[in-house]
Parts: sequence; C-alpha cells; structure tokens
Amino acid sequence: MGIYLSLKTIDTQDVTYYALNNEINIPVDGQIPLNKDKEALAAFLKENVQPNTKKFPDFKTKLDFLVTHNYLEKGFLEKYSFNFIESLHQELLDAKFHFKSFMAAYKFYAQYALKTNDNAYYLENFTERVLFNALYFADGNQQVARDIAAEMIHQRYQPATPSFLNAGRARRGELVSCFLLQATDDMNSIGRTINSALQLSRIGGGVGITLSNLRGAGDPIKHVEGAASGVLPVMKLLEDSFSYSNQLGQRQGAGVVYLNVFHPDIISFLGAKKENADEKYRLKTLSLGVIVPDKFYQLARQNADMYLFSPYDVERTYGKPFSYVDITKEYDNMVANPKIRHKKIKARNLENEISKLQQESGYPYIVNIDTANRANPIAGKIIMSNLCSEVLQVQQPSIIDDEQHYQKLGTDISCNLGSTNIPNLMHSPNFGHSIETMVRALTFVTDHSNIDVVPSVQHGNHQAHTIGLGAMGLHSYFAKEHIMYGDQVSLDFTNIYFMLLNYWTLKASNEIARERHQTFANFEKSDYANGSYFDKYVQQTWQPKTAKVKELFKNIFIPTQKDWQALKEAVMQDGLYHQNRLAVAPNGSISYINDTSASLQPIINKIEDRQEKKIGTIYYPAPYLSNETLPYYTSAYDMDMRHVIDIYATAQQHVDQGMSMTLFMRSTIPEGLYEWKKGDTNKMTTRDLNILRNYAYNKGIKSIYYIRTYTDDENEIGANACESCVI
Repeated sequence: MGIYLSLKTIDTQDVTYYALNNEINIPVDGQIPLNKDKEALAAFLKENVQPNTKKFPDFKTKLDFLVTHNYLEKGFLEKYSFNFIESLHQELLDAKFHFKSFMAAYKFYAQYALKTNDNAYYLENFTERVLFNALYFADGNQQVARDIAAEMIHQRYQPATPSFLNAGRARRGELVSCFLLQATDDMNSIGRTINSALQLSRIGGGVGITLSNLRGAGDPIKHVEGAASGVLPVMKLLEDSFSYSNQLGQRQGAGVVYLNVFHPDIISFLGAKKENADEKYRLKTLSLGVIVPDKFYQLARQNADMYLFSPYDVERTYGKPFSYVDITKEYDNMVANPKIRHKKIKARNLENEISKLQQESGYPYIVNIDTANRANPIAGKIIMSNLCSEVLQVQQPSIIDDEQHYQKLGTDISCNLGSTNIPNLMHSPNFGHSIETMVRALTFVTDHSNIDVVPSVQHGNHQAHTIGLGAMGLHSYFAKEHIMYGDQVSLDFTNIYFMLLNYWTLKASNEIARERHQTFANFEKSDYANGSYFDKYVQQTWQPKTAKVKELFKNIFIPTQKDWQALKEAVMQDGLYHQNRLAVAPNGSISYINDTSASLQPIINKIEDRQEKKIGTIYYPAPYLSNETLPYYTSAYDMDMRHVIDIYATAQQHVDQGMSMTLFMRSTIPEGLYEWKKGDTNKMTTRDLNILRNYAYNKGIKSIYYIRTYTDDENEIGANACESCVI
C-alpha cells in the first residue's frame, strides 16, 4: 500500500530497514542471514513506528481523543467502565507482544493500524488493535472480552481482515469478508443482481455470483427463437460494475462468476478470459468458476459425448431454476426429453479446455457440487461458492416483480470468517475454551451484520447465523515439529486437529443455542436434528494413529465415541445456533502478521519475495526457519500436488463448508515428480491438470481455487490476487 511514503516525517533515503531486509536474500558463507530480518524489524520500529506514533500523556487521554475526533465509536466503549478497559489494556501489555519479523510489523502498520486523517501518524499499535477488537466483539461481556483478548494477543485467533481492521472504528466498512448472490432467469433478477454487485462492492468484500440459471445464447425470449444473448453480456456488465464501484478508488472491486459445466454457454464463458477473446466480451478482472456435477467426471472418464442443456427449457420442465436440478440424477431423462433443447460436445474436449485456461490464467475455480451436497447436513441445496471457493452454503432463489419488489425473498450469503493459528493454538492452555471464544467472537459478527442494501443477503444471514472458522500455519507447524508435509504423520495430525475444530465449534454452537433458546432456521430438517450427522463419529474411534501425533496431543482432550454420543444427544435436544461453522480461507496477507504460513498450503519459498507497491521487494523468511527446520520446508512448486490434495481431503471430512485449495505447478515439471510423465515431456500439459483434478474429486475435495504456475522465465500465472476475501 506504500503508506510509509505518505507519513510526513519519513524519507526513504534516511531509513535502513529496507536495505537490511534485502540482505536476507544475500547468502553469507552459504547460509541465509536470518539475523538481518531481526535487524530490519528493530530498525523499522525505531526509524518508522516510534517517531510516527502520536504521543499521549496517558491512555485515558488517548481514548478520549480517539472518540472525540471520530476515530473510534463511542458506543462499544460505553458498555464497559474505564477501569475495566484500563485493566484489560494492562493485561495485554503484560503479555509483552512482539512482532517476530519485519514483514509482520510492516504489514500491520501499512494495512491495519489506525492512522490520523492526513496519514501523518499512527494512532494505535497491535496491542491496542487487539484491545478494540476484544471490547467490540464481546459486546459488553467482560469475561468474553478478556477471553477474546487473550486469544488474539497470543495469536491463537485471527479475525478476518475486514473484522480485524474495522472493529471499533467510527468510520468503517463492513465486518464481513464476502458475499454470494444468484441470478434467476429474468430481467428483474439480472438488474437486481447488478445493483447488488454495485452495492456490495461499495461496502467491501468480494462478490460471488452464479449465472447458471440464465438462458443460453439463442434461447427464446417470449417465444422468439434465437433472441437471448446468453451470459457473456451479463458478465461484462458485472465486471464493469466492480470496476466502477471501487470504494472511492481505495481498492479494485472483486468478483467471481460461476457457471454450470452443463450450461450451453460454457465454451464462450471460458473463452472470455483468453487473451484473444473478442474485446467486446473479454474479461480482464472478473474471476471465473465452474460448477461441476459428478456426471461430468463420469462422461470425461468414459471419453463420451456430453450434452449441454437449455436452462430455459429445464426450468419450464422441472418447475425450478437450473441450479436446483440434480443434473447427475436427471441427466439421462434430460437427454431423452424432446422438450429440453441440448447440444452435443465431447466431454474430454471440454475437460482439456478447462485445463488449458488454467494453464494460461489460473482460472477457472472448480466446485464439485455433488460432493459438496452429499456432505451437506442442511436441508436445501448448495449451488455455488464465493470469491475464494471456501464458502458452501444452501441458498433459495428470490422472485422479483416488475417494480423490483420481492414477491418471495430468497436467501443469499455473507461470509463471517476467522482463523485459528495452528502452531499457537496447539499451545493453548485450554484448546476447547479457545475455540469457544473464537465462535463467540464470530457470532457477534453474524449477529450484527446488517446488509440491508441487499435484502436476500440480509435475510439469509438472519436465518442462518453462519460463521466460518478456519486455520493457518499448517506447514509452519509441520516444519517446527520436524514433520514432512504430506506424509502419514502430517495426515494423522491434520485429521485430529480438524476433528477437534469440528467438535468444539459444535459444542459452542450448541451452548449458544441453549443460552438463547434459538437455533438456525430449519434446524429440525437437518441431519444434526435427526442425529445422522454424528454417525461417523459415534460409530468409529477418532484418535491419533502415530506415536508422534499422540505425543503432540498428549495434553489436549480428544473426544471419545461416548463424548460424541453425548454431544449428539445435546444437539438433538437443544439444537445449534449456527447453520455453518467451519471454512478454510486462503488467509493471504494476514498470515504475515501472524508470522505463520498461509492456510493449509505449503510455503512457496524459504525466503519469499513479495512486491509491495511503491516500495519494491520485501523478503520474508519462512516462520521458524533454521538449519533444523530447513529440510521440512519443501516449496509448493517442488511438491507432488497429491500431497496437498491429501492434506486438504483429510481436513475436509471434518469441515462442513469448503477450503481454498490452490494447486502449484511448474511449467517445466521436476524429474520424477509425477510417474505418469514417463519421460514423454517434462512440460506441464493439460493431461497433468486433468489427472490432478480427477484425483482431487476422487479424494472428496469440494473445490479447487487457483492453479498457480511458475513459468520458466520466473513469472507466476494465476498468482493469488484475492485480497478482498483473504483472512
């Protein structure tokens, strides 16, 4: 963001921290000079932070200033006595928080710290940002405020970027991370969707939209054959909407459009992202995602023909929008039905087109929609995902009349996200209480989210109370504990960790439902209510299998079958407050502040170089990097992606929503990495991506986010630009 260049007292000629940081990339006697990062951090705090932090005689004066000058809301502070606020502030100071890397401090002060209106001074440090988060999310409850503060100052819990950034600020954006919308096959809905995209992009967060319900190019309009223009013009309107509604130039609006793989416009949909696409429809900034039912994998495996179906005809035949029809189940009936127009292509050709585009651009994301719905315990149908492919929740379509009023108000989605920091949470004095605290912090966000500009999103949130707790730092933890990413020990750890996240978020949600005498809407129709959701936990033992993982969890409670049975009975009796609880986001830039690796993915480099606007390259050593951990830090680009898929699939069996899983490829694949290459060519091909996508599907992966390719000229294709949805 280059914020330091606008701080009045800073002249980049007079600072040493950039040069010190850059020395990390220059080996000394064949070793990485990690001490240079510590020197850069110390220099940054001395040369930048200290002289540019506004000074106050005491904390009371500072708080009064922040409220009086409209930097902080008064309301959330007034729920506590000043004596309590001061004592909690002192508890946080006593924790003696310190950033561990230059990048962590740089990122915090550049992107998150409150600054004066003229950007001349910092108005808070990390400890104070944690304090304001804790007071805000606790909503007047002193004990909850203490608990949230403890989780955050010890970096066991990290709220999503919008929540962490905006909590307590008088002039703020929304606390939620992103939104999901659906358009139905009529002009009123299309117009409303474009308006909603403008509004949601204005208030912050990325927007996912499915156009699968829209009739294809050439479908009739009021029985006039060949009249419909298809989805491409709508996509272009949406891209222009996101570009226009960009928060006063603060950030580029961001969106993703999803289309079902059996939609008749699927080829032109994919083609719109290509460099040689018709300029009228070429998409430069809009992301693409494809909704893939099981039937597509079956047809591609058989090298069979596949049929693309008219959504207009399907909706008239089945009486519901295209997205809500089970294509895998109805495929043969739809092919045989003379009332449903269809056109034939080769499934393998489409599969290769998808892989070709992934090679060129990193898109499209893939959502294995039948996999997601098979695992879905909620009554209803998942039809799409979000900008980062981890949010998977049921939706209902709206019906809008000619005056743009809702004849029937459906349910769309807002994402309320947060993340556990795995290396730190493993040292929590009380793992279960830590998770309960995080659930309560996230519950505040869903309870106080009021997206009234898009009534379907507001309605969906009020009905479902959904949250998405995830994780970051998995590779960092493996390296720290001398575990190889993807081996049996790593899979064993991932299994137990995410089982515990599931167990404790269920416990917390059940407790909140009992306290409030309230559940999410339609709880009684869910697999939680009838108890079947718990069968896999009650009918088998979930315990560590390896000696290493037993040792790692020796001081952490692991529920037995009896514990799961007791939880099952409690949930059946009192319900759950949250319709959805878990989702693993990409957590990009915020993982730097946590001094840990992003999400569950492997690191990219032992010393990562990150381009910062107006600043240049900043180098970031992998967390816990040392001579001892070096062998456990294999780059994602040098790793068999089946290891990554295995890790995510192991976690996925416990996660009720999805996970942002990125695959990392080299354009020239290292020798011996994939046995099917067999010396034919060492270049990445569409076949490589086809094989990996099918492997992920067969492992039960619900979605694939980007395909990132490291080219021979050291460029990256499909590099993660999802800043609006990162956590």
